[in-house]
Amino acid sequence: MPTLEELRQTRIEKLERLQNNGINPYPAKVRRDFEIKKILDKFWFWRLTKKVVYIAGRIRTQRVHGKAAFFDLEDASGKIQCFISPADLNSKKSYDEFIASCDIGDFVEVKGSVFKTKKGEKTLRVFEIRIIVKSLLPLPEKWHGLQDVEERYRKRYLDLLMNSEVKEKFLKRSVIIKELRNFFDERGFVEFETPMLQTIPGGATAKPFKTHLNALNLDLCLRIAPELYLKRLLAAGFEKVYEIGRNFRNEGMDAHHNPEFTMLEAYIAYKNSDYLKKFIENVFKQLIKRINNGNLAVEYQNNKIDFNGRWKEKKYDDLIKEFGDFDLAKKKLIQPTFVSDFPADILPLSKTLEKNHLEADAFQVFAGGLELI
Repeated sequence: MPTLEELRQTRIEKLERLQNNGINPYPAKVRRDFEIKKILDKFWFWRLTKKVVYIAGRIRTQRVHGKAAFFDLEDASGKIQCFISPADLNSKKSYDEFIASCDIGDFVEVKGSVFKTKKGEKTLRVFEIRIIVKSLLPLPEKWHGLQDVEERYRKRYLDLLMNSEVKEKFLKRSVIIKELRNFFDERGFVEFETPMLQTIPGGATAKPFKTHLNALNLDLCLRIAPELYLKRLLAAGFEKVYEIGRNFRNEGMDAHHNPEFTMLEAYIAYKNSDYLKKFIENVFKQLIKRINNGNLAVEYQNNKIDFNGRWKEKKYDDLIKEFGDFDLAKKKLIQPTFVSDFPADILPLSKTLEKNHLEADAFQVFAGGLELI
């Protein structure tokens, strides 16, 4: 089996052959009339009308059958099988050039019309084809695969390319952030961008990343939370504020903690914790409906978590009495649960309860054994 470097060298030779033949393998202009999904959606009508279309995408598979070949072409919207033969190209030279020059992973521009194969698969008959990006490295599955978790995280672009489940998670994340903005904007909140470079990091207990501003000869830190600046906006007269942005904490890493992460933080004046509990329930219910086809029950690590109805409420002391350790207790909170009445010294920036100044008038939200808020 050839090594990765040998495969790369073979592709470089193909690249040079294209250039020597006067073909630019990286053209500045590409014609694409429709996304592949549009082709598939309009397939039956365009098959009847014999509409000729231009599409573009990446070759994901390639199969030669006698004097013809099939390849799967993929773009961000979908994938379609393409059929290419000397007869349809009106040139055996063009066909031979395709076979000799194109590899899995290359991007191509294709002109053709749709038809259905004997096996019933929707297919594009290729009339013209040209390379628009010559790939110099094979896709991971062609050499050693992409199984190592650390390598997947280091090369996220390949992970997204090869693993549709990972790509779906990234798309859902984008939807979640958009839906969060819509939720807060519709309720009169104002979004702000507070400083990420701060002289004194605050709003959380965490070790910051340190840097230096040469222009002012000033030592600074990347923020660990936007809390203090958002509270200043309340003091400035705004009543509903929020921010979605990156925070940085120079601490440990695990499956649930990263040195840089995205946080939503929001503040509202004249409301209490009872109001916020209902508010947070509504946030989660709207988000989950949006990304889970209207269903408020989700599957996570062999557990069915139901966000519908009123959520459970637990007191910190009761969990300690039941489990002896809060970290252990958190893992047992599978269904959505508000945990309140924390010791005041655990949450020093929170108000204390009027009935007991040793306990914080604050709460956290847990589900699936994880802290959500």
